[in-house]
Amino acid sequence: MSRIGAKIIIVPEKVTVQIQGDLLEVKGPVGTLSKKIPETIQVKIDKNQMSVVIHGENSVTAQSLHGLTRTLINNMVQGVVQPWKKDLEIQGVGYRATKNGQILNLQLGYSHPIDFKVPQNVQFNVDAKQVLISLSSPDKELLGNTAAQIRSLRPPEPYQGKGIRYAGEHVVRKAGKAAASVGAGAGAKK
Repeated sequence: MSRIGAKIIIVPEKVTVQIQGDLLEVKGPVGTLSKKIPETIQVKIDKNQMSVVIHGENSVTAQSLHGLTRTLINNMVQGVVQPWKKDLEIQGVGYRATKNGQILNLQLGYSHPIDFKVPQNVQFNVDAKQVLISLSSPDKELLGNTAAQIRSLRPPEPYQGKGIRYAGEHVVRKAGKAAASVGAGAGAKK
């Protein structure tokens, strides 16, 4: 039995949870999220508590889905009370971002600007310097996927560190050709 799956989920007063068939719907002050529950998992609601149990055959698949389902439901409950947040930093000369409705305009050193359509359930802001993108959403999975897609447009490169990175992300830097050739040239003259 999963230790995480066995934990009880506390439902805050502002949140309502409904189960219709295999669809779980969570409503809160920030928004509404829904998720399909696997057949091998059953969600039980008792006043302000929810528990996730294995329903039917206790197979390896059911055991692996037990903790995952509980974590996803807990993330939904937390997200509709306070949205999840993720920040991205842009580094590089001339690299910048601007907001145009639900479209993020990016200048990333290519010959053309990139227009990235941000999903409706994700809110975002660009700071005044146009190098910090702040994303927020009640759906943690959608937020993570959106941030990863934006980062993949120009991942940080290891030589100069230019590109889009998560706030606080450490990029391992490499020495360039100049550093390598100086050492090799000195050894060759002897």
